[in-house]
Amino acid sequence: PRCRVNPGFQAQLKLYEAMGCAVDTSSVLYKRYRLEMLSQRFSEPQDLPGEVFAVDPTTVCQTLNTEVLYRCRKCRRALFRSSSILSHTEGMGPTAFAHKRITESARLSGNGQEKCTSYFIEPVQWMEPALLGVMEGQLLCPKCTSKLGSFSWRGDQCSCGRWVTPAFQIHKSRVDEVRTLPVGNFQTAKT
Repeated sequence: PRCRVNPGFQAQLKLYEAMGCAVDTSSVLYKRYRLEMLSQRFSEPQDLPGEVFAVDPTTVCQTLNTEVLYRCRKCRRALFRSSSILSHTEGMGPTAFAHKRITESARLSGNGQEKCTSYFIEPVQWMEPALLGVMEGQLLCPKCTSKLGSFSWRGDQCSCGRWVTPAFQIHKSRVDEVRTLPVGNFQTAKT
């Protein structure tokens, strides 16, 4: 009667079941779990394991695929791929920001359109120098140093109201989506 299963182990079993009873390192669920475990383990992340970082899209040859590439809106440097985006369930919208003293009129003007204005992604190799030794800060483009977003190992709140931990947040207004479309035997980019 006193024996209980460790809640962390139960969470791992649920994750394993959600991934189809196989460890899928490319799964969004697995990536989010791995980042949450890292954020709990490090009080000041000094030395992060290399497998935490997604491959920098500028170091990989462009292959024939339908994956979306995201570039800096200012200098067009490739920043991350759609496979690096960690989706989250939508939050409660403006009611989640009650602690920030939002007026009732501002709360009612949402009209149920609490869309996310940012991408929450897994860390990418170009972010490594900014992430080491600090718990939160700005994410700057590695080429032109324009502000792209922010990060916090403790977490941050999305514009939809959902709290995301850890948060590597890139504002949608700071990046362009580039989709590769096949045309005959050639590939063309559509922005």
